[in-house]
Amino acid sequence: MCDRFEFDYAAYAGFNSVDGSVHGFVNYPDAWKQHYAENGYETMDPTLRMAARSVAPVDWQRLEHDRSFAEVFRPARDFGISDRGLTIPIRGPYGDLGMLSVTRDCSPEEWRKLKRHVMTDLQGVATHIHDAVMRSGLVMRSLRVTALSTREREILQWIAAGKTHMDVSEILNISHRTVEVHVRSAREKLHALTTPQAVARAVSMGLIQPL
Repeated sequence: MCDRFEFDYAAYAGFNSVDGSVHGFVNYPDAWKQHYAENGYETMDPTLRMAARSVAPVDWQRLEHDRSFAEVFRPARDFGISDRGLTIPIRGPYGDLGMLSVTRDCSPEEWRKLKRHVMTDLQGVATHIHDAVMRSGLVMRSLRVTALSTREREILQWIAAGKTHMDVSEILNISHRTVEVHVRSAREKLHALTTPQAVARAVSMGLIQPL
């Protein structure tokens, strides 16, 4: 994922509310992982705290004046970890919560361009990762049954193909408003925060085909 999106590091943290399990996958240097754990940074890390309360991706620039952010990421520099990053929250239908964080050491302008270029795809990847981890539990796997209407699946399939809401309304000969209503309904049924997350979740559940 880092190679694909040109990030230096990535970290996923997830909580499965059904079986109480906690999951973590990171590619940070081992020395930083050890330092992070030994200092209990997970209890004060504002990137996790804010993302847990947010419905939108959290750019770490919003936290640069937070004292806890400085306490965590000032020493991170000594391990080659940039304080320029982003955390994407993902919520599932049973109270499960995931957070995908990515970092890159670059200029502010490069960071803005990178975010614009990858944000939609990155949200989809974050949902895929979270759902794959949550499905690893037998209980969650048996619970994950979502019924989308034929029209909702059809619309999400066209969006997965890169079509806009206006494109879909013309293709299906329905109003733009009708497309929006079906997309909103699909997001709610899939417990997705955004349309890209809804598309990713529908693909991962086999409701629509990947393109």
